[in-house]
Amino acid sequence: MFTLIIVLMQINIHSHFLSHKSKLSSCIENFDTKGILFGDGKRNKIKLFDLDSPTINIKSFKIPNLINKIAYKYFRKSKARRSYEYAANLLENGIGTPQPIAYFENYNWLGLKESYYVSEHLVTELTFRELVEIPDYPDHENILRQFTKFSFDLHEKGIEFLDHSPGNTLIKKVSEKQYQFFLVDLNRMNFHAEMDINMRMKNLSRLTPKKEMIEIMSDEYAKLYNKSFQDVFDIMWYNTCKFQEKYHRKRRLKAKYFFWK
Repeated sequence: MFTLIIVLMQINIHSHFLSHKSKLSSCIENFDTKGILFGDGKRNKIKLFDLDSPTINIKSFKIPNLINKIAYKYFRKSKARRSYEYAANLLENGIGTPQPIAYFENYNWLGLKESYYVSEHLVTELTFRELVEIPDYPDHENILRQFTKFSFDLHEKGIEFLDHSPGNTLIKKVSEKQYQFFLVDLNRMNFHAEMDINMRMKNLSRLTPKKEMIEIMSDEYAKLYNKSFQDVFDIMWYNTCKFQEKYHRKRRLKAKYFFWK
């Protein structure tokens, strides 16, 4: 008696990187034993590999539960595929993100098993998180205002980045007073014909709990949006407080009922 298990690997590679197909496939096949771990790998694991040039970043998504295994095979695009397609969409709209290279999806008879998103690895000076944690970071206010302009441009193009949180924007200094911004962790986005002020401010609510930063962001956003500072600040601060309350309530419940984890 034997069990037949059929595994199907689906591969999609950007046209500029088709000549690297064999090496990319090798990286995926040897993901568990090769590459340099990037980050803590607690949930999704990221590893760095050399692809001649550039260094590439391969994100291995956590194997989905039974329901999602089926959903990702028949009803929804995998996180890896969404990351790849959303990255291409961002670049088409002039929004910074690491160059998408490929995605790999490993299926069996039941549904999706492993999936991988491959992109160029960017080395940058900081993320938005440093602006939150280091209030005297050099050129802090200027970077914050430029980041606000970057977020405003996202909203003007109808892009709702659902994981718009402190660690998901890479910031690169390109001149003495000029910075570029790159979004990462892209698998959750919505695209709209337009976004109203409430949707825009809610989208910024996860970035910082610091009122002084919200005041600067509100001031810059109001100028760009042709609204009053007070109107923008009131909605942004309300959504920020609402998010912080929800976040800390969730942490308290987790500490109470899942204390062993």
